[in-house]
Amino acid sequence: MHGDIFLPVLLHTLFAAAVVAYDRRHPEVSLNVPTSLIPSLSIVVGLILVFRNSTSYDRWWTGEKHMSSIITVIRSLARSFLVSSRVPGGKEPTQDERQDTEEAIRLLLAFAGSIKVYLRQEWGGKDLGELEPDPDKSPNAETSPAVTHFPNVLPKTLTSLEDHGLGQPIQISCLIEAYIMRATHRQWLAPPQAVQDIVQLNNAIAAFGQMETIRLTPIPIAYLIHIKQVLALFGCFLPFAMVSNMKWWAVFFVSLITFALYGIEGIGAQLEDPFGHDKNDINMDATIEDLRVEVMILLEQWKTKGSLFNYAS
Repeated sequence: MHGDIFLPVLLHTLFAAAVVAYDRRHPEVSLNVPTSLIPSLSIVVGLILVFRNSTSYDRWWTGEKHMSSIITVIRSLARSFLVSSRVPGGKEPTQDERQDTEEAIRLLLAFAGSIKVYLRQEWGGKDLGELEPDPDKSPNAETSPAVTHFPNVLPKTLTSLEDHGLGQPIQISCLIEAYIMRATHRQWLAPPQAVQDIVQLNNAIAAFGQMETIRLTPIPIAYLIHIKQVLALFGCFLPFAMVSNMKWWAVFFVSLITFALYGIEGIGAQLEDPFGHDKNDINMDATIEDLRVEVMILLEQWKTKGSLFNYAS
């Protein structure tokens, strides 16, 4: 953010220095303007910045809430699929049925990964990342262990339709719902439970739609341009209001005030699109990595008949 505002703050500082230097060289020419105008202009600038930041923060917070909703749905569906596929006292699933359930769990992870890729517009094939961390890639400052994707989890027969306008999250949701239908046919899921699972899947799709709306609906450009103009005019006015009383100190205070104002605007600009890679954006990498760890532990317990799924005990 500091890098983004460095140039305008520097230009205002140089302009203030030029005004003070001219005032000191030509004392007969008064550059002073009434300081009583500053409070009035400050109110206008403050209202504009408050609206700008509140709007941007609302977009960030809404995206965070919907991301949390999607994670909750995936946790619930993963638990439902695994528990229901091995009914106590029931028929042991066949190898094909076990494989089907495992693929469904991986599809849930792929659904979360595809949403992240879609919102960041990182198009490129059906690979979403590795389900298991690469042991040859040790964590470091540049490559966080949280930055784990999920490719190689989609069916090989799946053809990406992104170039036709169909997002991959919608494709994957169709495969997940198809599994729910198969599980119901196998009598693993009672009809009310199947309906509940589909409702949860629909909620995840709705949350994804809200996040997509945030990503594709920027703040109107006319409003952003007007903010820049108001800040520039206010910053240019400050030296004339301070020069007679503060002399060279006016340069310091102009720099300080413009740094604060442009910094607030810069924060709003970063929060406006919360799905990128900036430090102030939603940390989708870490969130999805935590989800991967949880779901893969559940899947491993299910595959090995661990304590969570060992009903005989």
